[in-house]
Amino acid sequence: MHTSYHPRTHVQTPYLFFTGKGGVGKTSVACATAVSLADQGKKVLLVSTDPASNLQDVFNMELTREPAAVPSVSHLYASNIDPEEAARAYREKTVGPYRDKLPESVVNQMEEQLSGACTVEIAAFDEFSHLLADDGIFKDFDHVLFDTAPTGHTLRLLTLPTAWSGYLEESTHGASCLGPLSGLGDKKNMYQKAMDTLSNGEKTTLVMVARPEESTLLEADRASVELGRIGIEHQMLVINGVFQPYDAGDEVASVFYSEQQEALKEIPDALQQIRTYSLPYVPYSLTDIQHMRQIVSESPVAEVEITEESVDVEPLPSLKEVVDDFSAKNTRVIFTMGKGGVGKTSVASAIAVGLTEKGHRVHLTTTDPASHVADMFKDSRVHENLTISSIDPEVEVENYKAEVIANAGELNEDELAYLKEDLDSPCTEEIAVFRAFADVVDSEEEIVVIDTAPTGHTLLLLDSSEAYHKEMSRSTGDIPESVTKLLPRLRNPEETGVVVVTLPEATPVFEAGRLQEDLKRAEITPKWWVINRSLYAAGTKDPVLEARAATEKQWIRKVQNELSAQSALIPWGAAKNAGYEQWKVYIQS
Repeated sequence: MHTSYHPRTHVQTPYLFFTGKGGVGKTSVACATAVSLADQGKKVLLVSTDPASNLQDVFNMELTREPAAVPSVSHLYASNIDPEEAARAYREKTVGPYRDKLPESVVNQMEEQLSGACTVEIAAFDEFSHLLADDGIFKDFDHVLFDTAPTGHTLRLLTLPTAWSGYLEESTHGASCLGPLSGLGDKKNMYQKAMDTLSNGEKTTLVMVARPEESTLLEADRASVELGRIGIEHQMLVINGVFQPYDAGDEVASVFYSEQQEALKEIPDALQQIRTYSLPYVPYSLTDIQHMRQIVSESPVAEVEITEESVDVEPLPSLKEVVDDFSAKNTRVIFTMGKGGVGKTSVASAIAVGLTEKGHRVHLTTTDPASHVADMFKDSRVHENLTISSIDPEVEVENYKAEVIANAGELNEDELAYLKEDLDSPCTEEIAVFRAFADVVDSEEEIVVIDTAPTGHTLLLLDSSEAYHKEMSRSTGDIPESVTKLLPRLRNPEETGVVVVTLPEATPVFEAGRLQEDLKRAEITPKWWVINRSLYAAGTKDPVLEARAATEKQWIRKVQNELSAQSALIPWGAAKNAGYEQWKVYIQS
């Protein structure tokens, strides 16, 4: 058992950066840390760059990018940097001067290149670099906490000499996210000072937040290694939401506990070398200051009370009705989409089996490692009308990188280093994998169910690069015919159905909403939302889990009433790794 996390004894540096997979509780842990430090008489500034941040609700005040005193907590100040707004301003500053000088299609291409995650992150980093580079900040605050840290990829880009040269303006190599650094101007010295602060172990601690789940621990491990390589080595891990069952006879609680314990036994070796603390799975939502204080107190789980409204949500369809809908409409291409850890592979597998049982020939393909696909159908026969393949992202990415570098022509050492780093962006994997998907979908004899799809940004990059090529007569990389054919098919609702998979929690729902808006920019509207792993739907009677189940209702209603035209609900524990027969029984139930 790991030591409980107590900021008053475990925080040792003036700067703290919180990072982790979406939905692990970064904002909650950052807020609880800030309140605890302020309660000790420390002067604290909490800066959020999380688009899904609920700081304003927690502190019951309006927040802007300018630090403001929190009336209910002495010594605490907070600011909320909207990264999307920062990115819009950054994008306009970069693209604006060219609007009347270049053809509209070229300007549109520039805007799309600056619409990806890299640009949002760099714009946010630009905002808080002012704080990191400001020596006077030590005089004003004892601690500055940043909710959401930059990735190693972004920080490596900022340290490359070519990122600050004219090469960015001249390059036509066709890399994944061209130009996110083109608006940096003369900020190199400020960024270097910020980087020096980040890598100074006496000043900065990287706090990785994870849940006791395999996917979030692997993400924390990746971030730890990636950021450690560029000198950010003073790290700690906080495992949030470690469950202790109240009711030993509750089946849901028993399985919930067992799964967490299995994940904790498999913590990656690198993470085991880092000082690690835990926070308990609590029956309340961390949406007010009282609960922020409680979770880092000596008695974080006091009496369990279900304080959420008791009104039930309107009944939602099951996954069977999703399958029935796709079968009746003979939808030929089905994507499951969502952030990592929400259960896309399970949902895709269940849909594939359901359609097979309805007499369709189905091909299921995924980017998960092959062993995960095998686990889905372990020790069971697979129907002769269902075929399964697995696309290895690493292989596809390496092939794509080699192709782009080969087409880039002669580059000097710095230019090649920048190009290689640019190709390490998330967009590269999306484009490379999508090209592989396109080859699979090119066969029109089967319904193709695809686990994980590209974002709207990537689809627009693929689409606009063709227009850019025609307008400027410059090569940005050849688009395979299978990709060219697939883009229009994805926009045709009679052929393609997108299923957004989420969890009944704040961050996964907000992230899924942003994903949907991104797709709509590419003229793709999801057919269904699937709310996965619902404790509310599972009917648990464990007091802690039942109290948490009550907090899910507002997010289920938000999906049902505001975000989706059609939504389905899957109970916690239902869509798990199973065999073909188990999936068949589940879908038919």
